[in-house]
Amino acid sequence: MENITHYVTIVNDFVWGPPMLILLLGTGLYLTVGLGFMPLRKIGFAFGELMKGRKSEGEGDVTPFQALMTALSSTIGTGNIAGVAVAIAIGGPGALFWMWVTAFVGMATKYAEGVLAVKYREIDHRGMRVGGPMYYIKNGMGKMWIWLGGLFAIFGMLAGLGTGNAIQTAEVVRTVHETYGVEFAVTGGIIALLAGLVILGGIKRIAAVAEKIVPLMAGTYIVVGLIVVVVNIGAVPDALVRIVSNAFGFGAAAGGFSGALLMLAMQRGVARGIFSNEAGQGSAPIAHAAAQNDDPVDQGIIAMLGTFIDTIMVCSITGFAILTSGVIPAECDAGLIALAADGIPEVCNTGAPITAAAFGSAFPFGDQFVTIALAIFAFTTILGWSYYGERCAEYLFGEKIIMPFRWIWIAMIVAATMLLYAGDDLTTLMNTVWLTTDTLTGLMAAPNLIALLALSPLVFKLTKEYFARLENPEPAAEAAASEASDEDADKPEG
Repeated sequence: MENITHYVTIVNDFVWGPPMLILLLGTGLYLTVGLGFMPLRKIGFAFGELMKGRKSEGEGDVTPFQALMTALSSTIGTGNIAGVAVAIAIGGPGALFWMWVTAFVGMATKYAEGVLAVKYREIDHRGMRVGGPMYYIKNGMGKMWIWLGGLFAIFGMLAGLGTGNAIQTAEVVRTVHETYGVEFAVTGGIIALLAGLVILGGIKRIAAVAEKIVPLMAGTYIVVGLIVVVVNIGAVPDALVRIVSNAFGFGAAAGGFSGALLMLAMQRGVARGIFSNEAGQGSAPIAHAAAQNDDPVDQGIIAMLGTFIDTIMVCSITGFAILTSGVIPAECDAGLIALAADGIPEVCNTGAPITAAAFGSAFPFGDQFVTIALAIFAFTTILGWSYYGERCAEYLFGEKIIMPFRWIWIAMIVAATMLLYAGDDLTTLMNTVWLTTDTLTGLMAAPNLIALLALSPLVFKLTKEYFARLENPEPAAEAAASEASDEDADKPEG
């Protein structure tokens, strides 16, 4: 296992090296500036559109609100609990800062994904709306780029089985076992049964479940997390100082500025930020393509809220709960890790137990609340990602693969559970799974980011026209009436 982990680490470091960090942040920053910082200026407007999106106003399979909840069901998962903990434990408090940066520029990225998803979606032979990066690459960039769409679909299908299935299952099964002593097979079997009941019903059943569970689970977690922060309110100023200073490479253990510490904080923050909110990864637009919304820009505005809710709200709560509680083990000092030549201490990769310790330090049963939250978050992630993987599989193999893929997805839950019986070194195993997940995420993001950059002029154009209509609706109405009049004039008499 150690040899496998070693090679996976090498590949992961290459995929998440400086080029990918620049591509992710650079694309988000370019789109943010090109949109005139619209995603940041229109957050309030976006929440208003989300509330309107509870009702269907166009062609599609689920309401705009359900589309966002489906997307959030896959993003609010173990990354918000275990992922944030690992990022801070290894990358230091500064990792949280880079998660914020990723989120703020990622809102523009997620917006563009939503716009293009609806603009270039298709209707398959079942009458269902299908879309996502593979479709806006094919229909927006031209036939010569179809191979790039296929590449995304391959990585998306594999990442789904890993990111959205195996890692979610393994994290829940392990955490429930450590907290309650429940056997791996029991927890895994329950997850497989419940997931199967939803997944076999397709997107409409997934969306119906997500619409009910996601707002409740996210809201409850935020409230309880705020209680933890309030209990430790005196530690908040110091946490903010550590976040900012560490983000730019300053740490006591490093003796001042350290370029290695800067890169460690940035790499872990960006990687975990993308893993959590999926901005730039290209998964969320697959859900938004199914929305009952005929206006690409309007759905894009709703889509960008996914990043804000996931990272700026939920991940920040986890981060501050951990930092104000002081539960990070001493050997996980980011400065020491950055300077060390013998790798990362295993205790720093424990993930969810660190968050559980933070909540448990504030009030009784706080650690058990985290276990329950993790289980629910992971379960909904399994549901949402099953749809992403299914759409990627359909793009590659056609509609005949849909039902077999759903059963493969359920079987993977069982396989991930059984994998935990493979050895006693669960920490090393989970670290390998995390690294593999990061690698697949990076490979999945590259084709999508290329497409976003290539199609960005269209996104800017559609955005400008949309807000021009909102600000001055009368000329638009007159133009529509004129077009209708012209069409009537062209009709033959009788």
